Amino acid sequence: MNDLPIYLGLFLTELAAATILPMQSEAVLAGLLLAGYPPLPLLAAASMGNVLGSVINWLLGRGIERFKGRRWFPVSEAGLARAQHWYGRYGKWSLLLSWVPIIGDPLTVVAGALREPLPTFLLLVCVAKIGRYLVLTAVTLQLA
Repeated sequence: MNDLPIYLGLFLTELAAATILPMQSEAVLAGLLLAGYPPLPLLAAASMGNVLGSVINWLLGRGIERFKGRRWFPVSEAGLARAQHWYGRYGKWSLLLSWVPIIGDPLTVVAGALREPLPTFLLLVCVAKIGRYLVLTAVTLQLA
């Protein structure tokens, strides 16, 4: 049996959850863990998808003035204002909250708008997103 569609589906779900679509994707990862799929490939697919989604947000932030206010833009004006406040107060370290629902995605957009260097952005976002999935995996497998 070829599991590639499962991992690709998880990757795409996590990518979408970190960008345009307002959705929570943790249930997909937890469900696949409970179904008995091996944790390491699931962690890799989920993390890569979610980090790539954040990079897309960072890129949108780089061109925010051009896209802000468009209906499809993934961050509301209020969400962007909250994220700018957090980013202004805590700087790049606020990216460690990029996993948090509601404020995480706007933080990644603001990081791009404020020209956070991509290597720093990637390091902090990877720590945050992979850390979240490691905790989710541990909790899910403990409850199984």
